[in-house]
Amino acid sequence: MLPAIVVETLPRLTRAIQQLAQHPDDDAAYTLADELTGITAMVAEKFTNDRTAEGIQKALQLTTGCVSLGLDHALPDEDDLAALDLLIDEGAEHAFQIGFRMIKELSTLPEDALVGEYDTDPVYAARRLRDKFVDICQTDPNQNWDGTARYAVQFKQRKEVQAVVRLANWLRRHNTEGPVSDADLNAEGVIALAIIFAVEGGGMIVARTGQKEFERFVKAVRKNKPDYEAGWAALLAKVPVQHHPVLLERIESYRQHCTVLHNIKGRTAMKTLFAELENYAGSELDADYS
Repeated sequence: MLPAIVVETLPRLTRAIQQLAQHPDDDAAYTLADELTGITAMVAEKFTNDRTAEGIQKALQLTTGCVSLGLDHALPDEDDLAALDLLIDEGAEHAFQIGFRMIKELSTLPEDALVGEYDTDPVYAARRLRDKFVDICQTDPNQNWDGTARYAVQFKQRKEVQAVVRLANWLRRHNTEGPVSDADLNAEGVIALAIIFAVEGGGMIVARTGQKEFERFVKAVRKNKPDYEAGWAALLAKVPVQHHPVLLERIESYRQHCTVLHNIKGRTAMKTLFAELENYAGSELDADYS
């Protein structure tokens, strides 16, 4: 059996510094070392511990990762010599700030469709920034570094979640019975209610409901046998086009798999239907009679 081929993946900053061996420049090397030392001291003071060797070491690893992230973003298709040129011409601080702004943006994006009041709390925001900075930028001399790739995956995932949250917030603001302004948000639950209730037709937007309204809805659907597709078309016509990709994807999923919509047409008991609705709407459903 042939031995496995191990490909070494070093941080972009490390690879750029290695270029100094082939392109010696003492002044540039001293300037770069001095600048990286200053950045590391700042990172140690703000994010690790500037009073211990372990804190300084971790700060150096975070600095390496953050500068590398910035270099990869600024020069995605260029070689490591170009990265060295950027460090010399623009400074390591420039690359670090690019990387740090990327981390800051990532930390502000929603991680999932359940949004709570703490998500806007400045204390929690600072903690999320620190945790994400460490998660993405931590480098280990004994391991390959994949911070840029992990950042790209997480950024894509969070932008998709953000699109879901934005659609849910729009639906809440335009709820036919009046805006819903709770701090806690179950974005998927809001979208579920809007799609399910849209099949009745009439272009109503339902982002929050209760048991009595659901019973009225079920009776109306069973009596009038509305065209589901026409109801969804009316909902789409009201929702801004920037939200259509998410809404269309969810409509297709509910068209195929929503047990509430499939069972309304039959003789399923109201209690069973309401229990199924709770599975979709979650905390966005008021189970109490008003």
